[in-house]
Amino acid sequence: MNIEETINEVKEEFQEMFAEAHDSESLEKLRIRFLGKNGRVKKLYGKMGSIPDESKPVLGKELNKLKQQITRQLEVRQEKIEEEKKKQQLEEERIDVTLPGTRIKTGSQHPLSLVTEELEDIFISMGFKIAEGPEVEDEYYNFKALNIPEDHPARDLQDTLYLDDLYLLRTHTSPVQVRTMEKTKPPIKIIAPGRVYRADELDASHSPVFHQLEGLVVDDKITFGDLKGTISIMVEQIFGEEHSVRFRPSYFPFTEPSAEVDVSCIVCEGKGCSLCSRTGWLEIMGSGMVHPKVLSMSDIDPRSYSGFAFGMGIDRIALLKYGIDDIRLLQENDRRFLQQFK
Repeated sequence: MNIEETINEVKEEFQEMFAEAHDSESLEKLRIRFLGKNGRVKKLYGKMGSIPDESKPVLGKELNKLKQQITRQLEVRQEKIEEEKKKQQLEEERIDVTLPGTRIKTGSQHPLSLVTEELEDIFISMGFKIAEGPEVEDEYYNFKALNIPEDHPARDLQDTLYLDDLYLLRTHTSPVQVRTMEKTKPPIKIIAPGRVYRADELDASHSPVFHQLEGLVVDDKITFGDLKGTISIMVEQIFGEEHSVRFRPSYFPFTEPSAEVDVSCIVCEGKGCSLCSRTGWLEIMGSGMVHPKVLSMSDIDPRSYSGFAFGMGIDRIALLKYGIDDIRLLQENDRRFLQQFK
């Protein structure tokens, strides 16, 4: 068999095998078999040296034509396979833009955050500014500067969490008031929200970590009437106009006179129930006129200035506002509970 017949045989063999090649793997096998280093076409080129010189141009042209034909057929078939593959992929990944989108699950604010922000907005609208201070305090700012005597029960280990002989975790945010008065001259009008710590056992109504918001106003001619007006506005905004406020005489070392503030029961609306111990009232905060000694220790002349202060538990306000009966729910991160506040 001469080389011309071999070329025709290779051509026929390729066409038969090419007709059965419908994927990239089969095409690659064909390429190696016919165009590879040891392929059929490569071997035909090796035989060109044994044919007469006068036949080389014609057979060389036929051999080159065969190589180009095989190469082109393989390329076209591969392009078609790739095109079909891409078309199939696009079809499988087709998106129906008319379908509703996937609903994104959103979180919710914690009830303590909601109440804190609401209280801040209420007092800011009345001209108060927000002040902050350290949670680790010393005895001077936490007790002495607030006119709390050394033998006061609040200083005992069973009430206060001491870090060492000098430093402790603040038991209220009142130290922020003192620090503000030391570096700011009247008029002063601030609220101090933040975490506080007590040596309490955790139960339905007590927690060793809770949140307070305290307020302080110092200026000339500040009266108890200013205090009552401020608190009344706050209660109306946070609980609603239908709830009444009353002030009961009380005692705090840092205010004189002092008063406990009650609001008509959220549940029974003042008629009397188990929540309010049948009294119709719920205690929400302590308040009073800033004690002259507290002003003096902060270098504010009590003969020229007066002021009032108040302090409330944000946790307690949240419990009353949302009808929550266990303070531990605010700390347990139960998603079923938290999702109610979306």
